Amino acid sequence: MTAPRSSLPNSLVVLAAGGTGGHLFPAEALARALIRRGRPVALVTDKRGKAFPVDGVDTYRVRAGRLGGGLLAKARFAVDLGRGILEARRLLRRLAPGTVVGFGGYPSMPTMVAATSLKLPTLIHDQNAVLGRANKMLATRVGAIATSFDTVAGVPATDAAKIERTGNPVRPAVVAVRDLPYEAPGADGPIRLLIIGGSQGARILSRVVPDALKALPTDLKARLVVSQQVRPEDLEAVEAAYRGSGLAVETRRFFDDIPARLAAAQLVLARAGGSTTAELTVAGRPALLVPFAGAIADEQTANARVLVEHGAAWLLSEAEFTAERVSTLLAKLLNDGPALARAAEAARALGEPAAAERLADLVERLTKGDRP
Repeated sequence: MTAPRSSLPNSLVVLAAGGTGGHLFPAEALARALIRRGRPVALVTDKRGKAFPVDGVDTYRVRAGRLGGGLLAKARFAVDLGRGILEARRLLRRLAPGTVVGFGGYPSMPTMVAATSLKLPTLIHDQNAVLGRANKMLATRVGAIATSFDTVAGVPATDAAKIERTGNPVRPAVVAVRDLPYEAPGADGPIRLLIIGGSQGARILSRVVPDALKALPTDLKARLVVSQQVRPEDLEAVEAAYRGSGLAVETRRFFDDIPARLAAAQLVLARAGGSTTAELTVAGRPALLVPFAGAIADEQTANARVLVEHGAAWLLSEAEFTAERVSTLLAKLLNDGPALARAAEAARALGEPAAAERLADLVERLTKGDRP
C-alpha cells in the first residue's frame, strides 16, 4: 500500500552526499524510506558524483574541493568550496527544501554550509565511531547529529546535545538477509569465504590472502569456496597467484550482488568502514576485519573494536596482516563452527535494521521544528 503523502510544509528533503559508497549507501537507504512516506527527495553531489540508484530522485551537482596537500592545494580547496557554497545557495533557494541532510565527505560541505547560512533545518549523519573531518567542521553549524554507534569520538562537547543515535542505514536488500539464518560450517561440506575491501577492493588483501589460503591444510583447502573482490589493477596478479592452487576461487573487480553473497557467507574478510560494519551486523555475519591504516582518524579501527568487544568479529591490523598470521587464524576459525555461530549471533544483536526509518523520523521532526 502506498504511504500517504506528507502534509508537512516544504516537504522536500535534500540529501548532500558523494564520494565513496560509505556516504552514498546510507543516503540511498534514507531516500527510499522517505519516498515510502510520500516525501520528495533530491540529491546534491559534486561534479564527480555518480548516478543515484533511486527512481524519482533528481540529482544536482555543485562544485566541491578536496582538502589535503600543501598551501596551494589548501588555497584551491578554499576557492572551490566558496564557489560551491554560492552554487548551493542558489540551488537551495530555488528548491526551498524542508530539511537538508549531509552524509559526510567533502562533496557534502558546500551544500551543508549553504543550508546553514540560509537557516534551513539541517542534520548530518556519520557512519563511523569517529566523526569524520567534514562532519566535524559542520557539527557546530547544524541542528542535529545522527550517529551510527553509541559512542562517537570527535563530537565537540558543546554539540553533544545535538546527538541522536539512529544507526547506519543499509540497503533494503541487505536488511532482507537478516531473515535468512546463518549456517555455520559443519564437519564436512563447503565453507564459503567472502573477501571484500570496499568498492575497489584493497591492495593488502590482494597481496596477502592468496598466499594465506594456499598455506591452509589440504583438507580445509578442498572445502573452501572463495569469492574475492580485487582492485582492477591487481586482478591479473591475483588470478596468477591462485592458478594451480586447487582452490575454488571467484575473483571480480566488483560484486553487484553483495546481499546474496553475504547471505551465503560463513565468514567475511573485509575492511571496517562504516557501511561494511553496518551491513555485517544487520545481516548477522561473522567477520575478520582489517582496518584501513591510512584512514585519517583511524576510524576503521574504532569501528572494528566495537564489533570485537561484542564478540561479533576478529581484528587484525595491517601490520599484523601477514600470510602466516592470516592462514593460522583462518585455519582456527573455519574449523570452529560454534565460534562462528556465536559471532554471527553477536553481530546480528548489534545490527540496526530500522536505522533508515529512525533517521527518517528524525528528518521529519526537524522539518516540524523539533530538535533531538
